[in-house]
Amino acid sequence: MGIYLNPGSDMFQQSLNSMIFVDKSDIIAELNKIINTNEKYICISRPRRFGKSMTMNMVSAYYDRTVESSLFARTKISKTDNYAKHRGAYDVLFINMQNFLSKTKTMEDLLRLLESRVGRELVYAYPDIDFFDKNSLAYLLEDIYSVTKRKFVILIDEWDCIFREEKNHLQEQKIYLDFLRDWLKDNPCIALTYMTGILPIKKYGTHSALNMFREISMMNPVEYAGFTGFTESEVKGLCQKYQMDFEETKKWYDGYTFPMCRSIYNPRSIVSAMQSRFFDSYWNQTETFDALRIYIDMNFDGLRDAVITLMAGNRLHIDVRSFTNDMVTFNTYEDIFSLLVHLGYLAYDVEKQEVFIPNKEVMQEFVTATSVSRWHEIVNSVKKSRQLLQATFDRDEEAVAAGVEAAHFETSHLQYNDENALSYVVSLAYYAAREYYTMVREMPTGKGFADMVFLPRKKYADKPAMIVELKWDKGANTAIKQIKAKQYVEALQDYHGQILLVGISYDKKSRKHQCRIEKIDKRRSES
Repeated sequence: MGIYLNPGSDMFQQSLNSMIFVDKSDIIAELNKIINTNEKYICISRPRRFGKSMTMNMVSAYYDRTVESSLFARTKISKTDNYAKHRGAYDVLFINMQNFLSKTKTMEDLLRLLESRVGRELVYAYPDIDFFDKNSLAYLLEDIYSVTKRKFVILIDEWDCIFREEKNHLQEQKIYLDFLRDWLKDNPCIALTYMTGILPIKKYGTHSALNMFREISMMNPVEYAGFTGFTESEVKGLCQKYQMDFEETKKWYDGYTFPMCRSIYNPRSIVSAMQSRFFDSYWNQTETFDALRIYIDMNFDGLRDAVITLMAGNRLHIDVRSFTNDMVTFNTYEDIFSLLVHLGYLAYDVEKQEVFIPNKEVMQEFVTATSVSRWHEIVNSVKKSRQLLQATFDRDEEAVAAGVEAAHFETSHLQYNDENALSYVVSLAYYAAREYYTMVREMPTGKGFADMVFLPRKKYADKPAMIVELKWDKGANTAIKQIKAKQYVEALQDYHGQILLVGISYDKKSRKHQCRIEKIDKRRSES
């Protein structure tokens, strides 16, 4: 057993011994479908602390010929058809590129150290082989395979660290990609190459060094979606075991959604919340908000408007095709948002091609990042939102109108010429409401769509529900009349309690907002 060659099972055993272990071993079944095929090259990228290294340790232990079979006896993979065929059938090379990057200053030094350290282990493990060139990783693998007829599984963790930490060294990046291509491509000695990191493979126009890889990313992980994080059923089970409120857990850590798995949770945050039995921001403790702030502070045209739209709880359509999969090449704010998807700060709906802030934990990161940036006006709006919410509870119409007015002033760069723009402002103004409510936009009522409906979450059942109707260049009374005429209240058939009818309008001539608030006690009306 070596450090790089067949590293054994110690690291995966630690995961098995942990207080919380969620069995994701069935990802190996997916890898077994492509091993020893033309599709044997795969690059799976995820944000930090989304379980990448743990998965690699597990995959390494499974294929490693020096590991006891009993290790996987109780795991999901042991129940699959090809479990025995591939378990322990290969020489595994497990390389963490970050370890080599941290010890060298140039790409030439990195590659020289890599080939030297890994090559030394290969020569030591096979002393009887007459090697052609002990300094060439590619030749070493060929010579070993020619004698043993046993193929290699290549695992590369933090494969993209060069592109994240050496952002501007383009020539060195190309040298690195060319090395991987020359080593890995069309190599009959290799049964499987699995790389993981945060970024997908760097694009260089016509330079397609690693075009043999299939890329699985946060944009759309397809059949690997369930392995991106914890699934809803897995989280429900943990909530039950640790007596944690599932609804609150979902609010804090859910939000990553894909066509083949509609609900994915941040695994690091879930484990931390269950262990401490306390809801908090845990993911940001592993990655400072500076990374987010740097990109938010970039003065791209339309960026600020877009961020406000997202912080207001809205989605934004973006074109991800121009993103080159690095951390320096940005032509539009859409490229920045594409990067933020890979970093985990935004979720991406591939079907609608929309980005959005996934959950409360990440939203707090945006609030923190804007608070230390030059976006003081946004911060002020967020701070004032609690006052606005309380004024709504108090049915203080003038205060609510003034609060929305202030939010509009702080976000005046938005084109304020229709109800959609008004909706953005009102959404941001009611930012504080997310602590207590589930907000539904364009809620179907049978006779139309209510602009905004705020339903109190179970934990805050004492709060009134709110139906908010918006009117641009019409009176607030018109909004209240529409709520009643179209029977929006009737759509809340499962809700029993107080409901506030809130009409908010904007007059384009006077440039003033109006508000009207009425209260309905549904319990009384039903009795």
